[in-house]
Amino acid sequence: MSPNGSDRSSRRPMRRKLLQVLTAGVVLATASGCTYKDFPRLGMPTPVTEEAPRILSLWQGSWAAALVTGVLVWGLIIWSIVFHRRSRTKVEVPPQTRYNMPIEALYTVVPLIIVSVLFYFTARDETKILALSKPAHTVNVVGYQWSWGYNYVENVEGSEGDAKTNKELNAIPDKFRADFPANAGGVWDAGIPGTRNPQTGNPGPTLWLPKGEKVRFILTSRDVIHSFWVVPFLFKQDVIPGHTNVFEVTPSQEGTFLGKCAELCGVDHSRMLFNVKVVSPERYQQHLKELAEKGQTGYIPSGIEQTDPARNAEKNQL
Repeated sequence: MSPNGSDRSSRRPMRRKLLQVLTAGVVLATASGCTYKDFPRLGMPTPVTEEAPRILSLWQGSWAAALVTGVLVWGLIIWSIVFHRRSRTKVEVPPQTRYNMPIEALYTVVPLIIVSVLFYFTARDETKILALSKPAHTVNVVGYQWSWGYNYVENVEGSEGDAKTNKELNAIPDKFRADFPANAGGVWDAGIPGTRNPQTGNPGPTLWLPKGEKVRFILTSRDVIHSFWVVPFLFKQDVIPGHTNVFEVTPSQEGTFLGKCAELCGVDHSRMLFNVKVVSPERYQQHLKELAEKGQTGYIPSGIEQTDPARNAEKNQL
């Protein structure tokens, strides 16, 4: 057999493999369940808070930058393959370039520019997202193995007390307790791994929130590190014993949404699920009254208190 015939026969298996790979890629892309409406979000769920679109925009921008970088790299690779492939008739070694200062400077400076730009937008958006204001409502989310509890720091008819001095909330630093409403007796709700939402049947306790009103979440833990993640909020934050994390959101869409612990916290971590039910402000206030009527007044223990060094460190950051 001629050398040319041998070359053609050896290339056929490679062509078949390439065709199979392309076919598999098309099948995966079309069978992923995404529609053209989902594509602009690039895998993110539909945002349901006023703050979440900023996170989605950062996600989309990161993908756009990665795509531009990828196209440039792929283009250079293909260009090198096509125009610098080995000749069939010549066997000599091509010219070797040991140093090329412009190219070396390019692949050093360009990545620094890319990282700097991504850092700027990330820092800018993180500062906006974590900024605190005067919220209309405050909820102390308590993580414990292996479920969640909620302290609604509110003035509720039928509940007496003061959240600013309540001993069950000692894990919350004074700088956050100072923003609590005066004489907020509060109500609470708590779950176990077997708790289910009565309307949807989804596992976990249900956290109620009012639509269109800013809510401050104060995250505390009774035991180990957990992570409070409401999927369509596009945001999660760790729940750390002896340290308090805080963030605020304004729900913009009514409905029941899924949440979960995003930090491996023990043997039943997978059962540490919860629901978030966003309703009208009127229905939210009615739910608080219903909890008071059930006798769930006051507050459940919020968790492990901060040590003095941690409290002092946070004071220095104010």
